[in-house]
Amino acid sequence: MNKINIGIISVSDRASKGIYKDTNTSILKIWLNHAIITPFKLSVRLIPDEQLLIEKTLCDLVDKINCQLVLTTGGTGPTKRDVTPDATLAIADRELPGFGEQMRQISLQFVPTAVLSRQVGVIRNNSLIINLPGQPRSIKEILEGVKDQQGNIKIHGIFSSIPYCLELLNNLRIETNPDIAISFRPNK
Repeated sequence: MNKINIGIISVSDRASKGIYKDTNTSILKIWLNHAIITPFKLSVRLIPDEQLLIEKTLCDLVDKINCQLVLTTGGTGPTKRDVTPDATLAIADRELPGFGEQMRQISLQFVPTAVLSRQVGVIRNNSLIINLPGQPRSIKEILEGVKDQQGNIKIHGIFSSIPYCLELLNNLRIETNPDIAISFRPNK
Protein backbone atom coordinates (compact mmCIF):
# COMPACT_ATOMS: atom_id res chain seq x y z
CA MET A 1 0.00 0.00 0.00
CA ASN A 2 1.22 3.52 -0.82
CA LYS A 3 1.87 5.98 1.99
CA ILE A 4 0.70 9.51 1.34
CA ASN A 5 2.13 12.71 2.79
CA ILE A 6 -0.58 15.18 3.75
CA GLY A 7 0.08 18.74 4.83
CA ILE A 8 -2.32 20.74 6.97
CA ILE A 9 -1.97 24.50 7.30
CA SER A 10 -4.23 26.28 9.76
CA VAL A 11 -4.21 29.98 8.92
CA SER A 12 -5.28 32.15 11.85
CA ASP A 13 -3.83 35.35 13.24
CA ARG A 14 -5.32 34.84 16.72
CA ALA A 15 -4.71 31.09 17.06
CA SER A 16 -1.10 31.49 15.90
CA LYS A 17 -0.61 34.08 18.69
CA GLY A 18 -2.18 31.77 21.30
CA ILE A 19 -5.23 34.02 21.83
CA TYR A 20 -7.45 30.99 21.30
CA LYS A 21 -6.97 27.31 20.54
CA ASP A 22 -6.69 26.12 16.95
CA THR A 23 -9.56 23.62 16.66
CA ASN A 24 -9.46 23.30 12.86
CA THR A 25 -6.30 21.20 12.88
CA SER A 26 -7.66 18.68 15.38
CA ILE A 27 -11.02 18.46 13.56
CA LEU A 28 -9.22 17.84 10.27
CA LYS A 29 -6.84 15.26 11.77
CA ILE A 30 -9.73 13.31 13.29
CA TRP A 31 -11.69 13.45 10.05
CA LEU A 32 -8.73 12.26 7.94
CA ASN A 33 -8.02 9.41 10.36
CA HIS A 34 -11.62 8.22 10.03
CA ALA A 35 -11.89 8.79 6.27
CA ILE A 36 -8.59 7.48 4.85
CA ILE A 37 -7.73 3.79 5.05
CA THR A 38 -4.41 4.06 3.21
CA PRO A 39 -1.49 4.84 5.57
CA PHE A 40 -0.55 8.50 5.63
CA LYS A 41 1.77 10.91 7.39
CA LEU A 42 0.73 14.39 8.50
CA SER A 43 2.78 17.58 8.53
CA VAL A 44 0.94 20.33 10.40
CA ARG A 45 1.58 24.08 10.48
CA LEU A 46 -0.22 26.89 12.36
CA ILE A 47 0.56 30.30 10.89
CA PRO A 48 -0.82 33.85 10.80
CA ASP A 49 -2.71 35.21 7.82
CA GLU A 50 0.33 36.66 6.05
CA GLN A 51 0.49 36.05 2.30
CA LEU A 52 4.25 35.59 1.94
CA LEU A 53 4.35 33.20 4.92
CA ILE A 54 1.44 31.18 3.51
CA GLU A 55 3.18 30.99 0.13
CA LYS A 56 6.45 29.87 1.76
CA THR A 57 4.68 27.26 3.91
CA LEU A 58 2.79 25.85 0.92
CA CYS A 59 6.02 25.63 -1.10
CA ASP A 60 7.88 23.99 1.80
CA LEU A 61 5.20 21.33 2.26
CA VAL A 62 5.03 20.55 -1.46
CA ASP A 63 8.63 21.08 -2.61
CA LYS A 64 10.65 20.00 0.45
CA ILE A 65 8.43 17.63 2.45
CA ASN A 66 6.81 16.15 -0.69
CA CYS A 67 3.20 16.38 0.49
CA GLN A 68 0.98 15.11 -2.29
CA LEU A 69 -2.05 16.74 -0.66
CA VAL A 70 -2.11 20.02 1.28
CA LEU A 71 -5.27 21.21 3.01
CA THR A 72 -5.47 24.74 4.36
CA THR A 73 -8.11 26.05 6.76
CA GLY A 74 -9.04 29.67 7.24
CA GLY A 75 -8.29 32.95 5.55
CA THR A 76 -10.74 32.44 2.66
CA GLY A 77 -13.22 35.25 3.30
CA PRO A 78 -13.53 38.70 1.71
CA THR A 79 -11.62 40.78 4.27
CA LYS A 80 -8.20 42.26 3.54
CA ARG A 81 -6.63 39.87 6.10
CA ASP A 82 -8.05 36.80 4.28
CA VAL A 83 -5.23 36.04 1.85
CA THR A 84 -5.04 32.23 1.77
CA PRO A 85 -6.53 31.93 -1.76
CA ASP A 86 -4.27 34.73 -3.01
CA ALA A 87 -1.20 32.94 -1.64
CA THR A 88 -2.38 29.62 -3.03
CA LEU A 89 -2.95 31.00 -6.52
CA ALA A 90 0.43 32.80 -6.41
CA ILE A 91 2.35 29.51 -6.04
CA ALA A 92 0.08 27.36 -8.25
CA ASP A 93 0.95 25.83 -11.58
CA ARG A 94 -2.72 25.30 -12.46
CA GLU A 95 -6.11 25.98 -10.89
CA LEU A 96 -8.85 23.36 -10.56
CA PRO A 97 -11.92 25.64 -10.40
CA GLY A 98 -14.32 22.76 -9.77
CA PHE A 99 -13.14 22.45 -6.18
CA GLY A 100 -14.04 26.05 -5.32
CA GLU A 101 -17.36 25.75 -7.15
CA GLN A 102 -18.25 22.54 -5.30
CA MET A 103 -17.24 23.92 -1.89
CA ARG A 104 -19.49 26.95 -2.38
CA GLN A 105 -22.35 24.77 -3.66
CA ILE A 106 -22.15 22.61 -0.52
CA SER A 107 -21.91 25.59 1.84
CA LEU A 108 -24.87 27.31 0.18
CA GLN A 109 -27.03 24.45 1.47
CA PHE A 110 -26.33 25.74 4.98
CA VAL A 111 -25.60 29.51 4.77
CA PRO A 112 -26.33 32.14 2.11
CA THR A 113 -23.03 33.88 2.87
CA ALA A 114 -21.15 30.97 1.22
CA VAL A 115 -20.99 33.16 -1.89
CA LEU A 116 -18.43 35.27 -0.02
CA SER A 117 -15.98 32.36 0.17
CA ARG A 118 -12.92 32.49 -2.07
CA GLN A 119 -11.72 28.90 -1.57
CA VAL A 120 -9.67 27.41 -4.40
CA GLY A 121 -8.12 24.12 -5.44
CA VAL A 122 -4.82 24.11 -7.32
CA ILE A 123 -1.97 21.92 -8.51
CA ARG A 124 1.65 22.71 -7.72
CA ASN A 125 4.09 20.26 -9.30
CA ASN A 126 2.22 16.97 -8.75
CA SER A 127 0.53 18.04 -5.53
CA LEU A 128 -3.07 19.03 -4.87
CA ILE A 129 -3.68 22.04 -2.62
CA ILE A 130 -7.18 22.85 -1.38
CA ASN A 131 -8.35 25.80 0.72
CA LEU A 132 -10.98 24.72 3.23
CA PRO A 133 -13.12 27.11 5.27
CA GLY A 134 -12.12 28.28 8.73
CA GLN A 135 -15.22 27.00 10.55
CA PRO A 136 -14.91 23.49 12.06
CA ARG A 137 -18.47 22.44 11.13
CA SER A 138 -17.99 23.68 7.56
CA ILE A 139 -14.81 21.63 7.11
CA LYS A 140 -16.68 18.35 7.63
CA GLU A 141 -19.60 19.49 5.43
CA ILE A 142 -17.25 20.45 2.58
CA LEU A 143 -15.32 17.17 2.75
CA GLU A 144 -18.35 14.87 3.11
CA GLY A 145 -21.03 16.74 1.18
CA VAL A 146 -24.76 16.99 1.80
CA LYS A 147 -26.95 14.02 2.69
CA ASP A 148 -30.72 13.72 2.95
CA GLN A 149 -32.66 12.50 6.01
CA GLN A 150 -32.00 8.85 5.04
CA GLY A 151 -28.26 9.40 4.64
CA ASN A 152 -28.28 9.37 0.83
CA ILE A 153 -25.85 11.73 -0.86
CA LYS A 154 -27.52 14.84 -2.32
CA ILE A 155 -24.31 16.72 -3.13
CA HIS A 156 -20.94 14.98 -3.16
CA GLY A 157 -18.25 16.33 -0.88
CA ILE A 158 -14.95 17.30 -2.41
CA PHE A 159 -13.11 14.35 -0.87
CA SER A 160 -14.94 12.05 -3.32
CA SER A 161 -12.70 13.47 -6.06
CA ILE A 162 -9.42 13.79 -4.19
CA PRO A 163 -8.24 10.13 -4.35
CA TYR A 164 -8.71 9.98 -8.12
CA CYS A 165 -7.01 13.36 -8.59
CA LEU A 166 -4.00 12.15 -6.58
CA GLU A 167 -3.98 8.94 -8.61
CA LEU A 168 -3.82 10.96 -11.84
CA LEU A 169 -1.10 13.27 -10.47
CA ASN A 170 1.09 10.78 -8.58
CA ASN A 171 -0.10 7.28 -9.44
CA LEU A 172 -1.08 6.91 -5.75
CA ARG A 173 -3.99 4.66 -4.89
CA ILE A 174 -5.82 6.04 -1.86
CA GLU A 175 -8.58 4.02 -0.25
CA THR A 176 -11.25 5.65 1.88
CA ASN A 177 -13.82 4.53 4.40
CA PRO A 178 -17.06 4.52 2.33
CA ASP A 179 -19.11 5.40 5.42
CA ILE A 180 -17.28 8.74 5.53
CA ALA A 181 -16.22 9.54 1.94
CA ILE A 182 -16.79 7.42 -1.14
CA SER A 183 -13.87 7.66 -3.58
CA PHE A 184 -15.17 8.10 -7.10
CA ARG A 185 -13.14 6.61 -9.93
CA PRO A 186 -14.53 6.44 -13.45
CA ASN A 187 -14.90 3.01 -15.02
CA LYS A 188 -12.01 2.42 -17.37
